[in-house]
Amino acid sequence: MKSGRPRDRNDKLKMAKQKTNYTCTECGGVTSKWAGQCPSCGQWNTLVETVVDTGGNRFSGQYQGLAQTSPVLSLADIEAIDVPRFGTGIEEFDRVLGGGLVAGGVVLIGGDPGIGKSTLLLQALANLSRIKKCLYVSGEESGSQIALRAKRLAVDAKELQLQAEIQLEKILNTLAEHKPQVAVIDSIQTVYSDALTSAPGSVAQVRECAAQLTRVAKQSGITIIMVGHVTKEGALAGPRVLEHIVDTVLYFEGDTHSSFRLVRAFKNRFGAVNELGVFAMSEKGLKGVSNPSALFLSQHDNQVPGSCVMVTQEGTRPLLVEIQALVDTSHVPNARRLSVGLEQNRLAMLLAVLHRHASIAAFDQDVFINAVGGVKITEPAADLAVLLAIHSSMRNKPLPRGLVVFGEVGLAGEIRPAPRGQERLREAAKLGFSVALIPKANAPKQKIEGLKVVGVERIDEALNKARDIDAE
Repeated sequence: MKSGRPRDRNDKLKMAKQKTNYTCTECGGVTSKWAGQCPSCGQWNTLVETVVDTGGNRFSGQYQGLAQTSPVLSLADIEAIDVPRFGTGIEEFDRVLGGGLVAGGVVLIGGDPGIGKSTLLLQALANLSRIKKCLYVSGEESGSQIALRAKRLAVDAKELQLQAEIQLEKILNTLAEHKPQVAVIDSIQTVYSDALTSAPGSVAQVRECAAQLTRVAKQSGITIIMVGHVTKEGALAGPRVLEHIVDTVLYFEGDTHSSFRLVRAFKNRFGAVNELGVFAMSEKGLKGVSNPSALFLSQHDNQVPGSCVMVTQEGTRPLLVEIQALVDTSHVPNARRLSVGLEQNRLAMLLAVLHRHASIAAFDQDVFINAVGGVKITEPAADLAVLLAIHSSMRNKPLPRGLVVFGEVGLAGEIRPAPRGQERLREAAKLGFSVALIPKANAPKQKIEGLKVVGVERIDEALNKARDIDAE
């Protein structure tokens, strides 16, 4: 006979395997079985295993909904009130935020490791702590490490409160007890809740902790800034639903080996989207750059083939960016098409337009495109600059000195207008450019001093006009 006491039901439950399901990191969809493709959004290799929470209602108690129940009102009866803002003392950071922080707003800022997220936020909180009550919650560094960074940056952070904690419930108690006006959570991937059994950084934990912090921000009016890690592809780690929860999403761009940093707003409920802030990393932290166009223009003693300057619109700011092209004979059956800073699929489309409507073939040529300075250009107004740079590299002849261009190229070979053309032209004239090759629809009615404007309607006409300007 076997000795020992019989196992009761509780022992069997303890030995039972925890139930798991699979959650998509892109859309947050849940399925009971693993698959290579998410059945909800169709993305590949995005399903990760998570433990099913079998506890009670985690929304019980003081965290019931984003706000108290409000009556149903007609939109005409609701008064539209401008949201008051307060600056961080860093002009470029305030620009990206749309003018400053908002009480009760939730900001999510992401970027590669070591790019300067914690440095920027420590500088901003040090400025804000002089006039407002601020709290820095660190889940990755100890208090002594943050104090050492503050000393290295030479910032006055005497009034800044600090807490090294990763448990959500303790963080929420601290917020309720100390009632700060601004709080930073660094980072959201390190925070975990006891209400869930999954590990910190999992899809369920990140989504739940962000939702709870957002509820507290809306109820109490605390401005919360959350730091988020990014994946190898550059997207925020965790479900994309995290971006829908918050009010503002900011991304750090640029190479970590470069001294320049770009902060771009991808979502902002209180300001302009796609706004860009430019910083330079120094020994004393991140400093705003007053003339960012100078970063994206190469300094050549003489004009070089394959180089074209364009004016791009980043939010409310026009920027001059140099587009470089290199066209070389291909030694493989399939010619290479490589684009850095611009969309690669659009490059293939533009080469087809160049062949069909300008009779310039590049099927046996390797084509490489680069946007100087590490900036990412997403607007189609860069099309004309890309084609002129490619044509210049193929001819091995530089474009005229002082030439600036912008314009979208359609599949029929037409040059379409770009928004805010007048602001682009004024910025180019301010920086000393003398000739602008632009869509005819963007031609100004009044002459801009020091700038000759040439309007074009088709791609073949644009190439001919560029040659004529060169001949002059």
